[in-house]
This record gives sequence, C-alpha cells and structure tokens, in this order.
Amino acid sequence: MHQKAQVMNAEDIRRALMRIAHEILERNHQHIADLVLVGVKSRGDTLAHRIAQNLERIENVDIKVGAIDVTLYRDDINLYETQIQVNSTEIPFDITGKRVILVDEVLYTGRTIRAAMDALMDFGRPAAIQLAALVDRGHRELPISADYIGKNVPTSRKEFVRVQLVEEHGVDAAIICE
Repeated sequence: MHQKAQVMNAEDIRRALMRIAHEILERNHQHIADLVLVGVKSRGDTLAHRIAQNLERIENVDIKVGAIDVTLYRDDINLYETQIQVNSTEIPFDITGKRVILVDEVLYTGRTIRAAMDALMDFGRPAAIQLAALVDRGHRELPISADYIGKNVPTSRKEFVRVQLVEEHGVDAAIICE
C-alpha cells in the first residue's frame, strides 16, 4: 500500500460531520423523534456516533445509534472460498417506521450500501432510509447515491481511500492510497 495524498485531516472530518448533522436536521426536522442512525461496520458506526453527538448538541435530543455488519449480505464475495470475518450487528431498537440514516465512511461501488439495506430489512420496515458518507469516491456499479456527503474525492479504480479514526488509529484522516 502506497500513500499518495491526505484528502481530509482531523479538522476537515470534524467540520464535515457537523455539516452532515445540520443537513440531516434540515431535511428531517419534522421527524426528529423518529430519527435513528445505523453505522456500517467498521468505521461507519464510529462516524454514526459522532454525528449523533452533533445532533444531540444542536437539538438537545437523544438519537439512537446502531451498527450493522453487512458481510453475509454482500454479493461480491464467495462465501465458500473466502476467509470471512463476521462482526456483530447491534441494533437495540425497532427500526420499523423510523427514518434510518445509514452511515458509511467511503461510498464506492454502492455494493456495501445495497447489502446494508438488505440487512436492515431483516430488522424491520423503516419509513425511509437515507445515506450519509464521509467520502464519496465515485465509480458506482449500482444506482445508489448519498444524501449527505462529507467530501467528494475523485479517484482512479487503482486507488482507494483509507479513513483513519482517532478511536481506532489515534488520528483522524482520509488518505488516498494505491
């Protein structure tokens, strides 16, 4: 892995997550009581908690946050040939009738989000699902787009975006690698 460029630093990420929180409130203000966040593991769940904290500071409301593992829902892995690491899903609340904000760190082909939506349906029937992504790098293979984007980062297919978060890596950054 060769690091090419840092595209977001800690302050950029902080500002992007605050902006996303404001945009979520603007779009869902009438439904704030029905709003829940579900982060896609791993890192989307950490970002979901940060966005929820921002929402709570801005509106003085309690926002429920869950985490979902989409490994077994993916259509781009072979379950028989790949060594699969499955993490736990923690959605300790009913999502039926709720406005679910799915949170992921990087939006790329759309396959992870499709898998996340499939997995969510096993937990209930949300009134709506919206998507927040810290980084949108393009190259969609499915017709999926984010409702809330921290930063658009054009990349080649040879590159990837690695998001580091202080909770896991000791630093907040988004880096283009090759």
